[in-house]
Amino acid sequence: MAALRAQLGGRHPKVAMILGSGLAGVARPVADPLRIPFAALPGFAPPAVGGHPGELIVGRLGGREILAQLGRPHLYEGGSAEAIVFPVRVYAALGISTLIVTNAAGGIRRSFAPATLMLIADQVNLMFRNPLLGPVHSGETRFPDCSDPYNRELRALARRVALEQGTALEEGVYAGVLGPSYETPAEIRMLERFGADAVGMSTIPEVLVAGAAGMRCLGFSVITNPAAGLSGEVLTHERVTEVTAQASEKLARLIEGVLTRL
Repeated sequence: MAALRAQLGGRHPKVAMILGSGLAGVARPVADPLRIPFAALPGFAPPAVGGHPGELIVGRLGGREILAQLGRPHLYEGGSAEAIVFPVRVYAALGISTLIVTNAAGGIRRSFAPATLMLIADQVNLMFRNPLLGPVHSGETRFPDCSDPYNRELRALARRVALEQGTALEEGVYAGVLGPSYETPAEIRMLERFGADAVGMSTIPEVLVAGAAGMRCLGFSVITNPAAGLSGEVLTHERVTEVTAQASEKLARLIEGVLTRL
């Protein structure tokens, strides 16, 4: 925390954004940006996956001082759950009270087309990891209530902004799996029966820790492709980052609209 505080140079963001695969463009409109590479921050693990630049941008967006995390490490890269959520714990310790998470996801709901924006209403943790295991960290609760992991007031605000902007915004349940292999058709059928609308390999550990620390969360998935077995499409990471890059401008407008009303 001390290293990031020193790098901030007196800036005091109250909102943090974590931008997933191919979504660094969401931070393009940030005014007066201060760029901080992960390498300058002890404990911030540099992502090793394409589409994740591995830097922080601090500046103004929607009239708010914000911190944008461009990229994230993933459990499938071999790190611990605690290492994955280290940045979120730093943000909470700095007094950041709202966390906006974004990710690329495969579409399980059959009506989802590539580049669909999905507002995350709930989540299913199938990563079989929980970053809250072990001693309770300062500022966190032992048994956090997960009945509203994505704040209902922030979700209502996002829906209003999307309506005003004429932006199509679906809402659904995000399932998090460990990866790194994409799911099989049988696994997608299982997830569909579990009530999941989209599936990805991130986000859930960060939201669990943010909730335990009392932060409000808002989440968006960019649907990059129909999930396995729902089409004849071959799934590749290159296609994922291509679609998220296409959707980043639309998502940036939506997030900026939300920030102006916080």
